[in-house]
Amino acid sequence: MSQDRQAMLYGLGAVALWSTVATAFKVGLGWMSPLELMWLAVLVSWLLMGGLVIRQGAMKQALSHGWKTALWAGVMNPAAYYLVLFAAYDRLPGQEAMALNYTWALAMAFLAVPLLGQRLTRFDVIAGLVAYAGVWVIATRGAVLNVSFADPLGVLLALSSTLLWAFYWLLNARDTRQPLVGQWQNFTVGLPILTVLLLIGPGFQWYSWTALGAGVYVGLFEMGIAFVLWQMAVHRVSRTAKVSNLIFLSPPVSLMLLFLVVGEPILPSTLIGLVLILLGLGLQQSQKHS
Repeated sequence: MSQDRQAMLYGLGAVALWSTVATAFKVGLGWMSPLELMWLAVLVSWLLMGGLVIRQGAMKQALSHGWKTALWAGVMNPAAYYLVLFAAYDRLPGQEAMALNYTWALAMAFLAVPLLGQRLTRFDVIAGLVAYAGVWVIATRGAVLNVSFADPLGVLLALSSTLLWAFYWLLNARDTRQPLVGQWQNFTVGLPILTVLLLIGPGFQWYSWTALGAGVYVGLFEMGIAFVLWQMAVHRVSRTAKVSNLIFLSPPVSLMLLFLVVGEPILPSTLIGLVLILLGLGLQQSQKHS
């Protein structure tokens, strides 16, 4: 099997897993607080990545180098990013939080202007206008001429998560750590922060095996295995564009699963808004690839 074919299979595996996590978020948040779900997921992911680092024989390197970067990176991801993201999912229907979160790539393009001194192109502006028109449709639930959002705080949290994620990756652009080692170090920094917040906040309670399973699933797949599969895909493929476009398969599958498993009725405003967001991302991708 060729390396490109392997990369596509790894990429499809990652996208398939990411397509399920909006449903897992909503199932878990139906029982637990965002902080409880996040702490459990981060703990599981930290254990998984630690085991993979040991298997690669990289633990000595992980313990001795890269902690200056991990100190700020771990505060941003997982601590700040997932706290904001889970809080958004707790307030909004999963379909809305998922769709709004997909604008992070556009947020990155706009933040790169002040942070990296890059210029916005005409395509960037058009893509931004189209995608954020979709955000407006979703936020107003189709009442586009009405400035009162259905859940303004939820929308603000979802969009803030995209800024945090974009800001994290822009600051991370010069990170020389091996990706898996860096991710484990970040979670090593973030986990104690979350533990302290959990102890002084809601604490961790037993709810059900379903709740526990949802938290373990998020930690294993959204934060763990999907990350590893995507890294393997990116490192094996001859041209990144071949796997980066796979991410567009995730939103429709996520919507279907939210409908079938969680029972969320799919709002027309979500479909229209998501089409506009994906169209904006597609315009941005076509410019990047050309």
